[in-house]
Amino acid sequence: MADTKDLYARGLRRRKKMFGEADVEKRMAVSGEFGAPLQNVINAYVYGDVWERTGLSDSVRSLVMLGITAASSKPAEFAVHAKGALANGCTRAQVQDVLLLVAMYCGIPAAIETNRIAAEIFGQDVPSADAAKP
Repeated sequence: MADTKDLYARGLRRRKKMFGEADVEKRMAVSGEFGAPLQNVINAYVYGDVWERTGLSDSVRSLVMLGITAASSKPAEFAVHAKGALANGCTRAQVQDVLLLVAMYCGIPAAIETNRIAAEIFGQDVPSADAAKP
């Protein structure tokens, strides 16, 4: 296994490739010094180790992340990973299918907000839920 500094550097490169340098720097800075240890874990172990494994393609791993974040009602993380899914070559149809599975197995409420987010990210103008209220 690579040492932690190598994992960190590899993970940071992957993360910036998937999400863009500016977004990664912003996410890393948002919790300041207090959040630095968590960002180290995210870079080294999430992206430098787990995302670097070869058992799944990047696009499959992205689709899994979309399912996890949608099913666990984490719309902010879903939005981040939807952008990463685009960078990893996932299609609108694949994301739609993942969200249909989430709706069927986890319930419609788990898929509603993430469907709206995905539609925006994948280039379809969708009114917010507030716009539909009388």
